[in-house]
Amino acid sequence: MRTLIVEDDFAGRRLLQKLMAEYSEIDIAVDGIEAVKAVKQALAAGNPYDLICLDIMMPGMDGQEALREIRHVEKEHGILGLDGVKIVMTTALKDAKNVITAFREQCEGYIVKPVERDQLEEQLIKLGLIEKPSAK
Repeated sequence: MRTLIVEDDFAGRRLLQKLMAEYSEIDIAVDGIEAVKAVKQALAAGNPYDLICLDIMMPGMDGQEALREIRHVEKEHGILGLDGVKIVMTTALKDAKNVITAFREQCEGYIVKPVERDQLEEQLIKLGLIEKPSAK
């Protein structure tokens, strides 16, 4: 699996990187502009991301704008609906407006910070990116 973590906060990036390390090859972007560039490069190289963990509150291009732009880039490449990258918003914003906007713009998941391992694994399982661990 290939994952792009989009987070402007260093501690937030490190936490997500640590949580995802056992599941995925990881790239980092510090804002929405870098995220869109990374998605374009990955698609051009024929090696798209499987998952994007996307913060909302970032300078420059915020996560909601980046989500819209990523879906637009996919559409330009003929990637529609369920064939696109799975995007999970990872944000401190839990108000209904941001949640509804994110899902309207076609994110697949929404985790309110602080991100915890169990929450992240649950999202990955729901999205079919990892298997549910067998009971020990």
